[in-house]
Amino acid sequence: MLSATANRKPLSMRGRSMIASGALCLLLPLAAIRVPAQNPSSESSTAPRGWFLAGSKPANYLAGVDPETTYQGRPSAYLRAKPVATDGFGTLMQSFSAEKYLAKRVRLTAWVKCDQVNSWAGLWMRVDKGTAMVAFDNMQNRAINGTKDWQKYSVVLDVPQDATGIFFGILLDKGGEVWLNSVQFEVVGTEIPTTGRGPLTQPQPKGPANLNFEK
Repeated sequence: MLSATANRKPLSMRGRSMIASGALCLLLPLAAIRVPAQNPSSESSTAPRGWFLAGSKPANYLAGVDPETTYQGRPSAYLRAKPVATDGFGTLMQSFSAEKYLAKRVRLTAWVKCDQVNSWAGLWMRVDKGTAMVAFDNMQNRAINGTKDWQKYSVVLDVPQDATGIFFGILLDKGGEVWLNSVQFEVVGTEIPTTGRGPLTQPQPKGPANLNFEK
């Protein structure tokens, strides 16, 4: 194995470009999380008070309170895909002003249980300045999937001094069901590392490259 690794040729510019393009394609679905804040579903009447159902295909999902599925004696919120949910995602979410959290680090924590999640699910949080996203994490790099009992998850973001809005929730892509319990949103110290990233922009090169068209 060591010999094979040592004998690999350096990636060509084309190869590096293909890898960069693939990484960008992976990041592009993250930007779609902007949709929930703008497209609430007309079928969200059963969502818990203070929450609403949204997403790229909110009509393909159901949300509500499940008194039978509990954690430490408390009922859970659920987000469930309908059989027609073969593409797109749904999210159970809420949004509020960033005014009380400016220049602070915040953490969203919840216990999550999932059943037959055939794509992925995750807690998510986003911070906006006007119409621009300035911080974001949806756990796609540590996604929840399959069937799992209750586990604790967190996302942590910095809120800039000029932020205007905070959005958070749980999302479900395609099939399955997730339950949400013991949700906490709190200010934390800078000793707690952030989990997310800033705006999804492709980094600019520091100078010109491959002016002689080398392979």
